[in-house]
Amino acid sequence: MALELTFTNELIYWRGPAPFYFVPVPVAESALIKANAAAVSYGWGVIPAVCRSGDAEWSTSLFPKNGGYLVPVKKSVWSLMKMELGEPVEIELTIDV
Repeated sequence: MALELTFTNELIYWRGPAPFYFVPVPVAESALIKANAAAVSYGWGVIPAVCRSGDAEWSTSLFPKNGGYLVPVKKSVWSLMKMELGEPVEIELTIDV
């Protein structure tokens, strides 16, 4: 069984220990993920997922942040898709539950 979600949010930059671009998962979708987190997390709350945006598809792990989740967007993806910070990005997530 898979949890499939589609949402749009803006691309953000986070300057943590490893700078990266992310798309925050909205509150309602984060609640659905959190409801399944115990069954799918493999440590410290990260959730493995397959993501799609436009023609790009990548495997990643959602990061827990402030009660929600962030979708990491690889440089190869945001470069290919010509994504800009602050722009809305549609994300399709598939999480195997």
